[in-house]
Amino acid sequence: MRALHYATLTVLAAVFTAPLLFMVSMSLSSDATSARAEFSLWPTEWEFGNFVTAFTSDLPMGSFLLNSLILTGFAVLGQVFVSAMVAYAFARLRAPGKNALFVVLLSTLMLPAEITLIPQFTLFSELGWVDTLLPLIVPNLFGGAYNIFLMRQFVSRIPRSLDEAAALDGLGYFRIFTRIVLPMMKPALIAVGIFTFSWNWGWFMGPLIYLSSQEKMPLALGVQVMYATGGAGQVPPWNLVMVGSLVLTLPMIVVYFFGQKYMHELSVTAGSDQK
Repeated sequence: MRALHYATLTVLAAVFTAPLLFMVSMSLSSDATSARAEFSLWPTEWEFGNFVTAFTSDLPMGSFLLNSLILTGFAVLGQVFVSAMVAYAFARLRAPGKNALFVVLLSTLMLPAEITLIPQFTLFSELGWVDTLLPLIVPNLFGGAYNIFLMRQFVSRIPRSLDEAAALDGLGYFRIFTRIVLPMMKPALIAVGIFTFSWNWGWFMGPLIYLSSQEKMPLALGVQVMYATGGAGQVPPWNLVMVGSLVLTLPMIVVYFFGQKYMHELSVTAGSDQK
C-alpha cells in the first residue's frame, strides 16, 4: 500500500512539475527555435543570454520587476501589521458593538470584487490616482477581512493570563500587543504574508484596470505586454516571455517553500483547538 502511495505521489509530482520544466526549456531556447515554436520538455539549448536580453530590451523589464517589488512589499507590510492590530483589537479589547462590527467585516467577504470595481475606479479617478501604484498599494494598508478573521482566531487561542500578567507590570494595550501577542502570532503572520505575497505578486486584473504606462506596470502585467508586442501575424518572442514568466513564478515557489513550516504549524494549532 505504501508503494502505491509513493508511486501515485511520484506521478502527480511529475505531472505538476512538467509545466515548470517546459517553461524553463522555452526560456533557454534560441530565437530561431522560438520563432519556429519547436520546443521540447527537456532543455536542448542553453541560451542563458535570454535572461540578459529580457532586461536590456526595449521593454522595461527591470521596471516591471521593481514595480512588483514595491507593490508586494507595501502590501505584505500593510496586510500583516494592520490586520494583526485589528485582529488583536477584536479579540482582546472591550468595546460596545464590537461583535456587530466584526459581523459587518466578515460580510464583506461575500461581496464579489466585480460589484465594487466601478465605484472604486470612480473614487480613485476623482483622487487622481489612476495610472499610479496608489490604487494598488493604499487599500492593502488597511488590512483584509479574511486576514483579520484568521489572525483574530489565532489571537483568541493565546491565554488571556499573559495579557493580565503584562498589565500588572504596567504595560498598556499597545505594548502588550507588540511585546507579548505579536511574537506569539508568528505562524499566522507568516501565513498571511505568504497569501498576500502570492496574490499581489501575480495580481493582473488590478494593474490592468488602473495602469496604462508601461514603466509603471508590475511584472504580471508586463509579461502580457511582452506577449503582445509582436505585430499582426508575428510570432511572440516566446523565449523572452518565458523568462518573464519564470521570474514571476520562482519567487512564489521560494516563498512558499520557506514558509510552509509555519503554515503547517498554523494548521496543526487550529486542528488541536477544534478537538
